[in-house]
Amino acid sequence: MKKIALLIGIMTLALSATADARIKVKGRGPAMNFDAASIPPQFQATFANMSKKCTKCHTMERTVIAVQTGRAPITGQPFNKQAVKAYGIKMLRKPNSDMDKQEIREFVIFLNYLLDENAK
Repeated sequence: MKKIALLIGIMTLALSATADARIKVKGRGPAMNFDAASIPPQFQATFANMSKKCTKCHTMERTVIAVQTGRAPITGQPFNKQAVKAYGIKMLRKPNSDMDKQEIREFVIFLNYLLDENAK
């Protein structure tokens, strides 16, 4: 009986934590992305551009997981505002990224917003 009560308690906590996600996400695996309907209007253009540019080399799943967990999924390093800036600089220096300073600046601001929302 105690095992059943414990199992119910754990499932309740797991479901309530999932239902309380600050950033809405849709899809699974490589199709995972932030839900465009939950992105504020001032970030819609940046989100669309980021979704187009970043997926040239990797899926948005990598970005979603990094924002949700606070860890870069490949390296396991912290994914915080300092890391976002470092990734922006790294992407700016990549020869085939097709990103300029203004786009990188917008992506950094947007990712910082997502990190702040996730921390609430």
